[in-house]
Amino acid sequence: MTARVQFHFDFGSPNTYYCHKVIPEIEARTGVKFEYFPILLGGIFKSTNNKSPMEQFAGVKNKNEYQVLETERFKKKHEIKEFKMNPNFPVNTLYIMRGAIHAQKHGFGKEYIDRLYSCMWEQGLKMDDPQVIHKALSDCGLPADEIIAGAADPEIKQQLIDNTNQSVERGTFGSPTFYVEDEIFFGKDKLEDVEAEILTVNQAS
Repeated sequence: MTARVQFHFDFGSPNTYYCHKVIPEIEARTGVKFEYFPILLGGIFKSTNNKSPMEQFAGVKNKNEYQVLETERFKKKHEIKEFKMNPNFPVNTLYIMRGAIHAQKHGFGKEYIDRLYSCMWEQGLKMDDPQVIHKALSDCGLPADEIIAGAADPEIKQQLIDNTNQSVERGTFGSPTFYVEDEIFFGKDKLEDVEAEILTVNQAS
């Protein structure tokens, strides 16, 4: 048996970018393919009464500074050198998350996701501006007009709502969240546990 692994993600979280950069290493070692499951993080927060770490710990002395330290350690460990904090953060990701669903339905999900993460967290683009989105997609050969039209499709809109609701029902309260079969893991610092669980499931077959 090969473990089924889902990655519940939103482009708006820099921590999901870090995970996206590390996932190929885990796939190579374990033989699994991570399923990218688009959600809307704002909807997750609203449904679970959660807040982003920056908001949640804004008044906690030394907490955010420590988080920065841990992030730098993570980047060094995994040799992540391209990251640049987006000057437009926070970015409204509604349209680009709908675009992810459209891209997955039409067979170019990986290319779209790779491109969007680069635009958000390497190039620092304002990815809630329709003109910026269109140019970013066109520049790498993706069908920009088709994707933007798809993001306005009622079926795509509903799918993102459904994905977000299903994710909450399953146990999600933030992102990055992973499911290895029915086991939930939250945060980039749990990627080693994700990999260990994958190996356990694979070896049990």
